[in-house]
Amino acid sequence: MSASTNKQLVTDYLNALSGQPKTPQLIARFVSDPELLKHIQDAEAGFPAYDLIPEQIIAEGDLVAVRAVFRGVHRSTFAGIEATGKLVSAGLIIIYRIAEGRIAEHWMQFDTLSLLGQLKPAAETAAA
Repeated sequence: MSASTNKQLVTDYLNALSGQPKTPQLIARFVSDPELLKHIQDAEAGFPAYDLIPEQIIAEGDLVAVRAVFRGVHRSTFAGIEATGKLVSAGLIIIYRIAEGRIAEHWMQFDTLSLLGQLKPAAETAAA
């Protein structure tokens, strides 16, 4: 597949999943990477129907890089933190490797510290 085809696949993937329940059937249309499947399930459990908002998408060969913002409402336990109901956001960069028309592998850098800081109660944040 060409870089432009791969870029379109990732764009379609982001559009289909962002703000929607991430059902196994929907994810399977785009993803074959078992680690990414697990990551999506974990994030979806804590932040149902979260958004992944792309700011930049760059493709070369079988690789597609995305600079994006994760945004969701914390509705269930995540990283040991009980649901807060807070709307949170954090930046990320993810590189997808495309094979056979699906995401076969990924590498991600996510601003987890920022996300967890937004979930902590104000008293904990002030004491830190």
